[in-house]
Amino acid sequence: MNILADKIILLGVTGGIAAYKAVDLCSKLVQAGAHVQVLMTYTAQKFVTPLTFGAISGRQPITDLWQLYEGGKIGHVALAQEADLFIIAPLSAHTMAGLAHGTADGPITATALSTRAPLLLAPAMESRMWEHPATQANLQTLIQRGAYLVGPEVGRLASGGVGIGRMSEPEVIVEHARIVLSRKGPLSGLRITITAGGTREWMDPVRFMGNRSSGKMGVALARVARDLGAHVNLIYGAMTVDPPIGVHLVPAMRAEDMLRATLNLLPETDVLISAAAIADFRPVVTYETKLKKETDQEIRLERTPDVLRAVAERRAEIGMPRLVVGFAAETSDLVANARSKMERKNLEMIILNDVTAADAGFEVDTNRVTILTRDGGIESLPLMDKEAVAYHILQRVRGLLGAVGLGWSPGAGSLLP
Repeated sequence: MNILADKIILLGVTGGIAAYKAVDLCSKLVQAGAHVQVLMTYTAQKFVTPLTFGAISGRQPITDLWQLYEGGKIGHVALAQEADLFIIAPLSAHTMAGLAHGTADGPITATALSTRAPLLLAPAMESRMWEHPATQANLQTLIQRGAYLVGPEVGRLASGGVGIGRMSEPEVIVEHARIVLSRKGPLSGLRITITAGGTREWMDPVRFMGNRSSGKMGVALARVARDLGAHVNLIYGAMTVDPPIGVHLVPAMRAEDMLRATLNLLPETDVLISAAAIADFRPVVTYETKLKKETDQEIRLERTPDVLRAVAERRAEIGMPRLVVGFAAETSDLVANARSKMERKNLEMIILNDVTAADAGFEVDTNRVTILTRDGGIESLPLMDKEAVAYHILQRVRGLLGAVGLGWSPGAGSLLP
């Protein structure tokens, strides 16, 4: 479920004030279950001591090229062979030049030259150093060789100026690490479109009809699908959570917008997961000026477009998507209502939520769902965080794909012709 769990990640720390952020990055990777080995340049130790990183990672940082590793092995050689990912954060202009030109004069450059693990670079330097043609040429050399880049960002710099050169925040680097590790995952080659969040139907310029959906379940599905290697489109409405990076984002605030965006993506969608809480009704008239409370104005409603019904009709014409998953937020007759919706909307699978539960469903980080499939299958999951729920849903999707003729089998790395 957690793509970082048990991964061996090398964290190279070079000289710069942003080295303090690398401490937080190390902590976040360890908390995610990764085994982190820190490598430090001589100048990095002027900003943060090896003791700090050792206490957080539980491993003695490597600070010298010839420092012995376990069993008397040379550190940079042994680590290079074992690593799943090599992150260098912060990456100085000096070390970037060494990487580009293939030097091996320190533990970071020597290990980078020896490893075949993917390289994730998070530069940090003054704006003029970053913009210098030599730095940009070195960067392009590394990218052409397959290195991944995150940042730098625009912001306040150590000099007191404002410009490009700030290292990306640790949580952003962690997300990029997840993306890099997702290459060739079990869902690689699969195109998944997910809808998330609630819709807003406007009455006037300041008022709308909405719902309690936070978008957390849809975002969890998008993040986990991305981590499993899928190409993900996320169509999103009003949300209280930021969408994940590394997915194709399509904003859609009204039910009409959700319909248009979903239908536009159907020809390039293998699996559609409709997790958005789409409004059933909207005002017949949207007023151009704010309605005053003294106004005796009746608000008449009409039905919004039925997105899943429209999907079923288009699907019959073009044969895509091959698999459609819906959600049912219910308060009574839970299973019966969910099965009825699954049949009406021609779904292969539906995820049932009891939205009366305080610890599951809307606005919270946990969920308790029942997964129903068209063949009569039913599986009730205990309360768990929404990313764990997303993983279970995508595992069921993975198992159903072969049954609908997509040419997919559990454990396959890509779609079959």
